Amino acid sequence: MSLFDHVEFDQHEHVSYVCDPDSGLRAIIAIHNTHLGPAMGGTRYYPYQNDADALTDVLRLSRGMTYKSALARLPLGGGKSVIIGDPKTQKTPAQMRAFGRFLERLGGLYIAAEDSGTSVADMKIVREVTAHVSGCDDKQTLEGHTKSGDPSPATAYGCFLGIQAAVKHCLQRDDLNGLTVGIQGLGNVGYRLAEMLAEAGAHLVVTDINTDAVQRAIQELDAKAVGLDDIYRQPMDIFAPCALGATVNPHSLEQLQASIIAGSANNQLDTAETGRLVHARGLCYAPDYVINAGGIIDVCYEKQGSYNTDTVNQHIEGIYDTLMALFERSDRENIATSDLADTMARERLQSVS
Repeated sequence: MSLFDHVEFDQHEHVSYVCDPDSGLRAIIAIHNTHLGPAMGGTRYYPYQNDADALTDVLRLSRGMTYKSALARLPLGGGKSVIIGDPKTQKTPAQMRAFGRFLERLGGLYIAAEDSGTSVADMKIVREVTAHVSGCDDKQTLEGHTKSGDPSPATAYGCFLGIQAAVKHCLQRDDLNGLTVGIQGLGNVGYRLAEMLAEAGAHLVVTDINTDAVQRAIQELDAKAVGLDDIYRQPMDIFAPCALGATVNPHSLEQLQASIIAGSANNQLDTAETGRLVHARGLCYAPDYVINAGGIIDVCYEKQGSYNTDTVNQHIEGIYDTLMALFERSDRENIATSDLADTMARERLQSVS
């Protein structure tokens, strides 16, 4: 299949296939749109079954980054990169440097950051050979402590605020006390989100392939653990997908007990039609690239050299208002929030000349 005929191709400006035989690097870099500024997005390291799956993922993710930055009102375009392989057994410093050299060739059109399978340490290696990377610098918290360049806390904070917005709109509540949240995935973002929810008084039902993370949630957060495929059937108010994408699909919706879907994962819906099915069933869905924008906000300020924790947090807190406006417009116009978010992002792109 031609790239231009690919179902997920959306007038992408640039797609690079990257190969470095010496290090074993195989990667794809996709730049979707640079109308608002240079493309920025994470670098995912994942053992895709084949190159076609990797291409599909990077095309979807890069388009999502365009819309994410647009709705977060950032001076950024959308891009993403994927490295094909198992990060636990195949990732090496030589690969990350090779990846950085390819970034340098793009001359700043795309700025990388960490993502699933990569870390702050990896991005620091990339920075040895190119300046076109973010999420590396230590930052000060409001309490005066030092935190790493990891944008996960910012992503989790934005998701927590997004859940509050969904609860306010859907359940007419200003608090989360006593509500049950099913969290699918306890990685860097998912676990931090779980901590915030537990502190707010929510009851947690969790699942993850990482049994250590699950046990930690049981011990520290009094969470209930269930199997990977059992999470959908649990009685809960909110389903929070915080792992990989496409877990919201017709099959999972048939089992889902929640009235709200709000989590940190990218590409939560398997297809656009599923978003319409969510709407038709009366569920409140917080579109993924709206609710999980905290991380890109964080690394954008870092890259600009204007990082101030209070300013960054205020920007992230705008996610609540954006989602409330989206939910209210969805009700007025009877349009799925997933479709409406795309529309609002395109309106933003068109409004900036």
